[in-house]
Amino acid sequence: MSGGGSASEGSAGAAAAPASGAAGEPTLTRDGVARGDTVHIDVVDAAGNMVSATPSGGWLQSSPTVPGLGFCLGTRAQMFWLEEGLPSSLAPGRRPRTTLSPSLGLRDGEPWMAFGTPGGDQQDQWQLCFWLAHTRAGLDLQAAIDAPTWHTTSFPASFAPRGWEPGGLVVESRLGAGTLEDLRRRGHRITDAGPWALGRLSAVGRGTDGLLRAAADRRSGVGSAAAL
Repeated sequence: MSGGGSASEGSAGAAAAPASGAAGEPTLTRDGVARGDTVHIDVVDAAGNMVSATPSGGWLQSSPTVPGLGFCLGTRAQMFWLEEGLPSSLAPGRRPRTTLSPSLGLRDGEPWMAFGTPGGDQQDQWQLCFWLAHTRAGLDLQAAIDAPTWHTTSFPASFAPRGWEPGGLVVESRLGAGTLEDLRRRGHRITDAGPWALGRLSAVGRGTDGLLRAAADRRSGVGSAAAL
């Protein structure tokens, strides 16, 4: 079993600080202290059954209980646009855009790996970095999670105020000075987030030797992998 640390679901565009990889308005506790919100967990059992889940409560303080009903509105509705005529305009029967991306990898049609991460719009991007490092570069689960990570801020964020930075690319400095300079030369607007800053991934899987494996990100300091 492995679990990724909490990270606020938020914009990584021009309206937010992208360097943290987890910018936005976090869920607050009753004492007003920010504790983060979204988490990710992966589980595999001895039979090879796998679960990948990314629980996220959104911002509970901005979604009060509806009088007479006793429950809050789904916080993913915050991703609708109130402007009419758009694909994501608020309307009956519409599905809002969502950033939650728990993932399952198959081999020959059978579950082989479960993985994911908190991180708003960066979830799919950080997972792509992990996927390429594992499947293309041949790194094991932990090494693939530890590999240098990056994400773009060129696409409008899912969260208000939906900022973006055309050409923006947030990177870990471990990509190397030569690579960063080459990216700048190609027109990318580089934000160096530091050597270990992006990603909150965790992953579990089965090896060709039949052994079960688990790995977790060490950047956040709260991810862990365990055999139970």
